Amino acid sequence: MSASRRLVAVVLPLGVAGPAAATAPLERQPAQHEGAFDLHHYADGKAARAAVEDRTVYGAVVVTAEGPELPTASAASPVVAQLLREAVAERTAATGAGLRTVDVVAAPATDPRGAALGASVLPPALAGIAAGAVVSLLGLRGIRAVGALVGAATLVGLVAAALAHSWLGVLTGDWWAEAAVLLSTLAVSAAVAGCAALVGMPGIGAVSFLVMFLGNPFSGAASAPRMLPEPVGTIGQWLPPGAGTTLLRSVSFFDGAAAVGPALTLLWWAALGLGAVVPGSLLKQPPTLAAPTPETPRRALVA
Repeated sequence: MSASRRLVAVVLPLGVAGPAAATAPLERQPAQHEGAFDLHHYADGKAARAAVEDRTVYGAVVVTAEGPELPTASAASPVVAQLLREAVAERTAATGAGLRTVDVVAAPATDPRGAALGASVLPPALAGIAAGAVVSLLGLRGIRAVGALVGAATLVGLVAAALAHSWLGVLTGDWWAEAAVLLSTLAVSAAVAGCAALVGMPGIGAVSFLVMFLGNPFSGAASAPRMLPEPVGTIGQWLPPGAGTTLLRSVSFFDGAAAVGPALTLLWWAALGLGAVVPGSLLKQPPTLAAPTPETPRRALVA
């Protein structure tokens, strides 16, 4: 199966730059496969490369005097970068021109296929589920529960950053920013504890199912969210594993580009979960009986 056919089921943002007469054949070829590419037009190659670095597009076809050029970013997704190289090379070959590829944001040499980053989705999610479940089973309430959840997430974030950045070298951005992103554990643990505080132990199972059986496979960590059929890719970005992975890519390889959306998603999950811990715990507390006063008739107490 050719790369062009493999791209039919998904929509990948692709930039195009250069003279209209030169880019028209390249634009017409992808259009034969409806839904394969979401074309973005740019004034020149510099603007197209900036769009790749800003994570607006996964790559761009730039027609220059020396021939067509394809800036890509394997750090965004090695799978997508490879598919774009194959697909665009096939299109340019039909026009009789060679293709020069440029990896403007390369994946780290220690993880060229993004396997380690893809595997980073599961441990924070499992740690978050475990932390939220332990806090709920221990019966911690109010500020004590919030403190335990924040403390556990901080520990997980620091340890994960030390392993992924300092030891394995699969992350290359600011260490503290990566550790903060790996606090996405808090979004999961807070959701587990908050749901358990509101509805009891079934809340732990409900959030665990949502995170593990939907969030993990829908995250697109192994390839890219745009490689998943819609609305699966969008749903995955609304859940902590997908938002956490996208945010980690942004802060580690792209200097925080396109980080606002996933950061807000994780923030809302954490805020709603922690916000549910305190009122949920109060609602589940048994009512306390008022102590008898000296004026209370003994007969009323006996009754």
